Amino acid sequence: MTDLLNLHGDVLAAMRRGPRPFAPLAAALAETDETADTLWTGFHKQLVAAEPEDDLVALWRRSLTSWDFATEADWSAAPARTTERRADIYARLGATEQVRAALDVLVPVAHEAGAVVISQEFEPWYTQEIATNRAFYWPAYKNHLARKGWSDAAIASLDESSHAVVERLSNPTQAEAYGARGLVVGHVQSGKTANFTGVIAKAIDAGYRLVIVLGGTLNLLREQTQRRLDMELIGQENILRGADPKNLAALVDVDYQDDEDWPDRFITHGGRPSLLGAFDIERLTTRADDYKSLLSGIRALEFEKQVKTLPLYAAENLHRAAARIMVVKKNKSVLTKLVKDLRKIGFLDEVPTLIIDDESDQASVNTTDPKKWESGKVSRTAINGLISELLHRLPRAQYVGYTATPFANVFIDPTDNEDIFPRDFLVSLPRPNGYMGVQDFHDLDSPIPEDERTAANSQEAAHVRSIYPWDDDRLREAIDAFLLTGAIKLYRIDHGLPEGSFRHHTMLAHESVRMDDHADLADRINEMWDNSAYTGPLGHERLERLFTTDFAHVSEAQASHLPTPANYDELRPYISRARQLIGAGGRPTVIVNGDSDRYFAQLDLDFDRTPHVWKILVGGTKLSRGFTVEGLTITYYRRTTRQADTLMQMGRWFGFRPGYRDLVRLYIGRQERLNRSAEVDLYEAFEAICRDEEVFRSELTRYATMVDGRPQVTPAQIPPLVAQHLPWVKPSARNKMFNAELVEIRSPGSPIEPTAHPTDPSDLRHNTLLWRPVLDLLQPNPEEFTYHHQDNGRTYRMSALVGSLQHHQLLAVLENLRWWNAAPFAPHLEFLRGMTAHPEVIDDWLLLVPQHTSNRRLEASILGSRPLALSQRKRRRIELFGNISDPKHRFTARRIAGGLPPTEDVVTERYARPRRGAILLYPVIEKGPDEVIHNGSVAPEQLAMVFSLIAPISATAADQPLVRFRTKVGSAADPQ
Repeated sequence: MTDLLNLHGDVLAAMRRGPRPFAPLAAALAETDETADTLWTGFHKQLVAAEPEDDLVALWRRSLTSWDFATEADWSAAPARTTERRADIYARLGATEQVRAALDVLVPVAHEAGAVVISQEFEPWYTQEIATNRAFYWPAYKNHLARKGWSDAAIASLDESSHAVVERLSNPTQAEAYGARGLVVGHVQSGKTANFTGVIAKAIDAGYRLVIVLGGTLNLLREQTQRRLDMELIGQENILRGADPKNLAALVDVDYQDDEDWPDRFITHGGRPSLLGAFDIERLTTRADDYKSLLSGIRALEFEKQVKTLPLYAAENLHRAAARIMVVKKNKSVLTKLVKDLRKIGFLDEVPTLIIDDESDQASVNTTDPKKWESGKVSRTAINGLISELLHRLPRAQYVGYTATPFANVFIDPTDNEDIFPRDFLVSLPRPNGYMGVQDFHDLDSPIPEDERTAANSQEAAHVRSIYPWDDDRLREAIDAFLLTGAIKLYRIDHGLPEGSFRHHTMLAHESVRMDDHADLADRINEMWDNSAYTGPLGHERLERLFTTDFAHVSEAQASHLPTPANYDELRPYISRARQLIGAGGRPTVIVNGDSDRYFAQLDLDFDRTPHVWKILVGGTKLSRGFTVEGLTITYYRRTTRQADTLMQMGRWFGFRPGYRDLVRLYIGRQERLNRSAEVDLYEAFEAICRDEEVFRSELTRYATMVDGRPQVTPAQIPPLVAQHLPWVKPSARNKMFNAELVEIRSPGSPIEPTAHPTDPSDLRHNTLLWRPVLDLLQPNPEEFTYHHQDNGRTYRMSALVGSLQHHQLLAVLENLRWWNAAPFAPHLEFLRGMTAHPEVIDDWLLLVPQHTSNRRLEASILGSRPLALSQRKRRRIELFGNISDPKHRFTARRIAGGLPPTEDVVTERYARPRRGAILLYPVIEKGPDEVIHNGSVAPEQLAMVFSLIAPISATAADQPLVRFRTKVGSAADPQ
């Protein structure tokens, strides 16, 4: 087996640029005359007998996954991460059908989303050949991640997304200087640092020789980033710089000698990179020291040229020069020193530079009021001005911002060439596997009725605990939950789970932005902790009740594979140890609200260097940017804000929770005071802004596809795609207008579901009267539709009255409807209007009015119509409804409009035809039936006629862009 493993390793190593015929290569390397059939047959026997984690399978999983994910594959025209791509791989290898089948079982194709890229056109330079030939630090980083336990799919996804960034930077060896500007959008606490570490590794391999990482506004954050880069990219040899690790005297001034992870967890390159045919990395900052204005600092920025008559960016010089990396704080004093030193260096225009701005929407964005600028002169905030000067001093600098809340960045004026608007590209990273995000706390688009939701089928029921004014504030319950989950973690360690996931255990309590309130809340928590009776019968009775009614059944429903106590008596021995860890030092709380580095240094909150942090963190604002709260399990959140990006960054409960995601709880205010006259539901506010983010990401996905080899949308046209579900939560604290206005959205085959229906009774009556003639077109008897979903195996049924109407009849209704807010529907209405000029794309619309089939069905006549099913709904987000169409109905409607492939349902296929659209119409009441239905009729002013439109797939040509903009130029507006 060892000989076979070595042979396959050698063969696959020879396929760095893509799959090649396996058998001839194996025969040549093995120096054997075996035929291809014999080689494949022997391989197949090994695969049949293999376990998924066998070394041979792992070897092939690594290569297959890498090829599955490759975006630049000149050997396959099939999209990445598809069955078609895998088929091309097998064909290139010459694999037999038996081997293909065996590999598909052991290494299934990862059908997962990749990075989404919105980009200007660019000149391809970072080819797979260049990436492979110059690779040194990237393979080392990739192997380090594998040793840390990253899956092959996760590494391949990182490879793909980091490649998408690097290829859009300018070629470091080109003569013409150009500074690209880009933005990478991740998820809150989702591993953005890993992505920009990969980008740095590939960029320096390709020739970038100065890397500046803007690493947060506090030393704590900067040091965290510095340590991560030192540990996972720069490595032991570059930190030691030739010092003998066995000579203690030589290590006196060497970094990390007091770090418990040195040297074992720090990457090693097997020797000084410059002696191995690569290049060294010189650190211009250390864990303890930010950039300083010293002569040695200036000399460190002076690059040696091998060929002095050629510029540094010439290949003869560039690939022999050492790279410089600094991690600097976004601080006026530090950046001023750096800019001052750069002014003293002569050939900066020759230095290919990469600037990574972590949390780029914090401090970096210019927030000055344009109305106060002097005529013709831009006024900048301090940090924005210094970043602008950095870019000016370094003409070959590429700027890449990283954030989870991109709205402030995309609202920057794109015409300001000295600012950081991502004019060249925006990359939206996929949601990582194992990440706990919005979908894990909200039941978005759940088809399950609210009264039927349980911990087994509802994320809200499993993880969210609501706080209402008429209830107890549930703070004591949250503290009890924190202690209880700590004990369960200790139980799981004792029952075989790795301790690393439970090293830290934290709770976040955040009620207010005011520091005095933080102190009061901490005092309340400390008092509750002291009076909790955790050592007596009352405390244990309370904990047992919480365990039995909450955690036991949630863990059984969500994590039956994890060790969980069968009853409280089995857990009770671990309560005492958890209480000791939380109460260590005398208090369970740490107040986190200071502005200074000195303040944070006193907190001892370094999750990297502190063995165990088991505390309740009170505050939140200072931990909402860049700083990962490790081990966060319980959150108590009641603070309001008017900005979506601020609110999203407060969502510290998002992140990776290996081994304890079933224990995560969010205690959140459902009726909190916004101002003197208004109250808000924070849980629904989070749902709304999360929908805004999901809409933004889905819009980027729709428009990322090239049309005729050109992008449909450029970064400058992104701002109009930003949604806003709640009027009181703005996307960002922006002070600049969009440069583009969205005119039209074409959505063939996809639902159009306006939610801002009117609230005024006269407007509701007006809309009902418009729809009333359409109801006469319905056939007398309902049709029974069935749709079987191939992916999830479910079968959806719909009973609906049907009727056909012409396009002009539909427009007569839609163009005259009244809205609470007409703006979101306007671009869709423009698309529907445009179809009138092209009658060949639309024949008619099939109207579907779903009917109830249960005995408890709710029906009423509408202005003399036949009795129709009514739905009772609430506007969950102020004046907006939630999703309009029922997921069970949506599939049938999409199939009728051609948006889904044919089904086996005879009824559906009878109504499906080319050039036919579909309308799902739902008469909705918002009050109780007894209030609005009298004598079998419903008053039109009590009815919202909500609908979902699906235009026929024929409505837009395949090569036609899905969006149309017009640029704002003074008072004129020119369509694009």
